[in-house]
Amino acid sequence: MSKRQVLLSIFVALFIASVGGTVVSRSDSNADYTIRFSFLGSPEDEDYDGALVFKQYVESRSNGHAEVEIYPSGQFCSNERECLEGMQTGVLQVFMLTTGSLGSIFGPGQVLDLPYTFRDDAVAECVFDGPIITDLRRVILDSNMPIRLMTVSNTGGWRNFASTNAQIRSPADISGRKFRTISAPVQQELVRQLGGNPTPVAWSEVYTALATGVVEGTKNGIQDIVGMKLHEQIKFVTLDGHSYMGGMWWFSEVSWQELPSDIRRIVYDGFQELKTVTRGIIRRREIDAYREFEESGGTLYVPTAEENLQFREAASGMRDWYVEQYGNEWLMKLDTAIAVCELQIDAAYESAVSD
Repeated sequence: MSKRQVLLSIFVALFIASVGGTVVSRSDSNADYTIRFSFLGSPEDEDYDGALVFKQYVESRSNGHAEVEIYPSGQFCSNERECLEGMQTGVLQVFMLTTGSLGSIFGPGQVLDLPYTFRDDAVAECVFDGPIITDLRRVILDSNMPIRLMTVSNTGGWRNFASTNAQIRSPADISGRKFRTISAPVQQELVRQLGGNPTPVAWSEVYTALATGVVEGTKNGIQDIVGMKLHEQIKFVTLDGHSYMGGMWWFSEVSWQELPSDIRRIVYDGFQELKTVTRGIIRRREIDAYREFEESGGTLYVPTAEENLQFREAASGMRDWYVEQYGNEWLMKLDTAIAVCELQIDAAYESAVSD
């Protein structure tokens, strides 16, 4: 038995034991290839819908030669580090990192999470479908990290500032207050530049941190806030939309190299189906999430144009901070990608409305 097979046997055995034997046996499967699909979100999350579409597509198009096992809520691996290790050894095939978490494997990649960068969904999605993602895929593989970037979905809409005890209308309302962030430096620096105190808290611990006053607010999309019941603590959301929450889906390169070309194509196309579903469904679910938040007593606030400008000006130092940390190569790539996409989108509009 190879080292990889030994690791796989141990990993799966420990996983089954940890969940009390709730995993359905696959001994009756005739599949030649098993794709283990893990993410940290719950079955109520849009990522789960994307996973189901991916599973249906891959299994049906491969005529059962490939099967997909879905493990939501951190069932297969409980945090990013464990999941990345699983992919690098080939015991896990699929995992999703947010653009905000990309810095944990490639620091310069945090350029995709700089605040107030994309004007709307169309521009963000155009960029994430473009050459900058091809370049990112190559640089990660060339760094000898055996994970392959397959696509970028939407995993939560747009990040907004949310608070437990006061409405945020300007950067002055953030000053001195403790805001939950992820561990990514770019997320922490944004809160710092706006005058707040960034406090990294694991996603699974955010509710308790808000309830106990460890933090006074967070930076999340409304779907995540309601989906995780954070609105039981959060009473104010300011729709400043400072970053697009891209979901970066990775495939184990060890496992990818074992797939024949026909299965590879099916897997690739399956990820495009996943992307389409998650980008669309989040917009539909946000309608219900906003309604539920307000019905629970929460208040939504849309900043005025002047207030939006205040936020942008207060965060304008983020570009300089990024260049000091990582240089300007990837920032230039991003600026170029945005400019090209905006031109394409605006040209399409002009074409559609011209006589």
